[in-house]
Formats: sequence, C-alpha cells, structure tokens
Amino acid sequence: MIVATVEIHVREDKIDEFIKIIVDNHRESVKEPGNLRFDVLQSIEDPSRFTLYEAYETEEASAAHKKTPHYLKWRELAENMMAKPRKGTAHRVIAPQEKSMWR
Repeated sequence: MIVATVEIHVREDKIDEFIKIIVDNHRESVKEPGNLRFDVLQSIEDPSRFTLYEAYETEEASAAHKKTPHYLKWRELAENMMAKPRKGTAHRVIAPQEKSMWR
C-alpha cells in the first residue's frame, strides 16, 4: 500500500471554487481501481490550507490516478488557484496492513 499526503495552499479568493473542483476530483478518484481512500481536509486554523490523504493498493494504482481525465482536469484548473506549489509526500503504511480495514 502507498499513501500520499498533499499540502495545498489556495488563494483566499479561490477557496470556494477550489472546494468545488476538489470534490469533483474526489468523487471520481474513489471509483478508481486500487483506490482505498481519497480524503479532502481543510484546515480550521487556516481555511486556505488543504490536505489530501490518498491511499492506493499499489504504486501502479497511484501512478494510474495521475493519468485519469478527472485528475488532469483538476490539476489544470487548480494550478491558478494555488498560492504556492502543492507539496506531496509519499508514506509507507505501517498499520493497518489489512485491506479490509481501509474501507
């Protein structure tokens, strides 16, 4: 399993628009083969800061996500909404290891 967290800082005047397009991306991402989770989080302290929590069964499934039409559309639209470049961090899963625990 592979988990990535992505930190995104959105321009304050684009927060509502960003939420709309990331929710669209979320809806399609959770349908992908190999996707275990695709959570979208917004900071309470700083509403312009978002974290994506993405879990995939394999690195191949994670890589395939980045080639989907919904991701490519989101990436193109979101680029002009960001206050600074997004930062992704890959993680190795320690627990839970059982796939059944992820849904």
